[in-house]
Amino acid sequence: MTPEEKLAALGLVLPQVAVPLANYVPYRFAGNLLYLSGQGPRREDGSIVTGRLGRDHTVEQGYADARRTGLGLLATAKAALGELGRIEAVIKLLGMVNAEPDFGEHPQVINGCSDLFVEVLGDAGRHARSAVGMGSLPNRMSVEIEVIFLVKPA
Repeated sequence: MTPEEKLAALGLVLPQVAVPLANYVPYRFAGNLLYLSGQGPRREDGSIVTGRLGRDHTVEQGYADARRTGLGLLATAKAALGELGRIEAVIKLLGMVNAEPDFGEHPQVINGCSDLFVEVLGDAGRHARSAVGMGSLPNRMSVEIEVIFLVKPA
């Protein structure tokens, strides 16, 4: 089953690719590595989900935000690659959580994206990862995630 078929079986639809909010590109190739710029969770209308974990959002809401962000990252990867089947492996994921100083459940939040990648990509979705707290994130988004993929040649 292709990753696109797995998405459909899960009842998931990739969102529109997010347009950069500043002077950068959404992705960049370096050899057979695809680097994606950081993204945050967006609602179906494209608006950014804002708030701080430990104050405005529960861990469960943060998990959903990270999962939503993962869908956006997969949409960007598909735009760059043409098909998600070209992803050989997720190499590294950096998950940043907009959190209160005493919040400590960053890994449980970023699991939303990690779990999605494994559901859609299988073993290729397993990755090295960092999940860290931040005092703030751009536009007050609740999470921001960036990723590096190893890709098969076209």
